[in-house]
Amino acid sequence: MSTAKNTRSNISQAEELKILRTITDITSSEFDLYWILKEVVKIVTEMTKADSVFIYLFDEKKENLVLMASKTPHMKELKKIALKVGEGITGWVAKENRPVAIRDNAYQDPRFKNLDVLPEDKYEAFLSVPVLYKGKTIGVINVQHKKPHAYAPRTINLIQTIGKLVGGVIENALLYEDKKQKAAQFDSLIKVSQTITSEKYLDEILNLIVVVTAEMLNSKICSVMLLDEKGEELSIKATQSLSEEYRKKPNLKVNTSLSGAVIKSKGPILVEDVRKEERYFYRDLAVKENLTSMLAVPMIVKDKAIGVISVYTKTPHTFTKEEIEALQLIANQAAVAVENTKLMEESLKAKEALETRKLIERAKGILMRMNNLSEDASYRLIHKKSMDSCRSMKEIAESIILMDEFRK
Repeated sequence: MSTAKNTRSNISQAEELKILRTITDITSSEFDLYWILKEVVKIVTEMTKADSVFIYLFDEKKENLVLMASKTPHMKELKKIALKVGEGITGWVAKENRPVAIRDNAYQDPRFKNLDVLPEDKYEAFLSVPVLYKGKTIGVINVQHKKPHAYAPRTINLIQTIGKLVGGVIENALLYEDKKQKAAQFDSLIKVSQTITSEKYLDEILNLIVVVTAEMLNSKICSVMLLDEKGEELSIKATQSLSEEYRKKPNLKVNTSLSGAVIKSKGPILVEDVRKEERYFYRDLAVKENLTSMLAVPMIVKDKAIGVISVYTKTPHTFTKEEIEALQLIANQAAVAVENTKLMEESLKAKEALETRKLIERAKGILMRMNNLSEDASYRLIHKKSMDSCRSMKEIAESIILMDEFRK
């Protein structure tokens, strides 16, 4: 084992007090989660002279540790790298609720998990400390050095203290972020409700719904597909996607597609990566459009599924219970709008048919009076004129009535 110098093995009491005062200031700050994490990374980096500092936090389901902050600019990896409890040294620390300090060859530790996207995986020294709230781990602080480095007990204890002090403010910041997100979702649901109850045309309503929904769930694409009259195919009726290829993709068969499975089960379907899902028909298009995770829910009205609303994310995403419920609520509201529009169209068609019938009856009477024709002969004459002129019987009847009025 190689020897290691510890250039910061002895933090002075004055330095320690200064660090703790700074941490105290952070804990009394506003609930800006990302500012808090950034400041903690900055403090830990300065006190350890580390080459890499990461902070992982548990997701809302408490199932995974997600990378939330980094000393180096890993913008693409933030919020995307996730570790299960017990996975890697980080997951082990979260599970056991105690720190790990390795001075060299950290990547040879049996608990170590290699992440290809992070070059820091080849660093020699590794210190991992839990972030605690009420005695429970809510996250982990990782410190790494490129060269062998012996972490002094006083340094480890100080970072543990930092983890305990900031745990409460991080938890409160997470709750604040969650409340902000739910408030934004509530506002979006109100917009959807107002749209659906407006007097806009159905196409306009559906287009507004997909725009608001995509914004609410931070999705790359949101689309509405409606079932045909035979109940055999689903076709896209609205999407905020700018891709012409996506807009014009062929209809989906209910019996052989994922969206069809949503119709049949009347329940949501979640796919972690549609690019790898064999049941997803348009994998090539998903790769081209950079679509990854999908959530699809049925549009249900009167216990009948009439369509599907789907959202796609650019990166792997685990949809929460709240997100699924919000999308289902929107889908059901949209289903009511579609059903009401159909009823209104049927009512208008019935009204128009009745008006047409009245006009034809009136025109028949005029022909019977003027030409001494029978009722049947008058009808056949109107019908023949309609066929010969490629005009509707209603238009022919209106012309007959108009001519009669001019004669009076």
